[in-house]
Amino acid sequence: MNKTVSCFFVLLVLCVTLPAGAFAYNYISPEQVKQNLAAQSAMSLIDIQVKDEFTQHHIQGAVATYAYPVKSAADRAKLDVSVATLKNNQDSAVIICPRGAGGAKRAYDYLVESGIPENRLFILSKGQGGWPFPELLAPAQ
Repeated sequence: MNKTVSCFFVLLVLCVTLPAGAFAYNYISPEQVKQNLAAQSAMSLIDIQVKDEFTQHHIQGAVATYAYPVKSAADRAKLDVSVATLKNNQDSAVIICPRGAGGAKRAYDYLVESGIPENRLFILSKGQGGWPFPELLAPAQ
């Protein structure tokens, strides 16, 4: 009986913890992005904000995709230009969404499914809303 309970407990722990670890994402801090920009590191900034938000505020050099919320096939298709670009270079890619949450994760997943290696992909921590360096924002359009 004790062995049965122990085995059940181990299986329960594995079932609960495995899915959480299976969906890990690479994050990058705003400070690291700023350092990479200053060093002119090979880095693509893939901005998925909707058009109005992108127009109001985005990091200089970010490529607008307007893919947010990345829930439909049409949203994902907006990332295909970025996929093609990333397949033709070895740049790291930073996904920028409004808050660095669900939309960024869905974009990340789509890029991985499209053949971009995870070691090249990053999500900007706290997204555009948490970007603390106004001097690196492009002028509003």
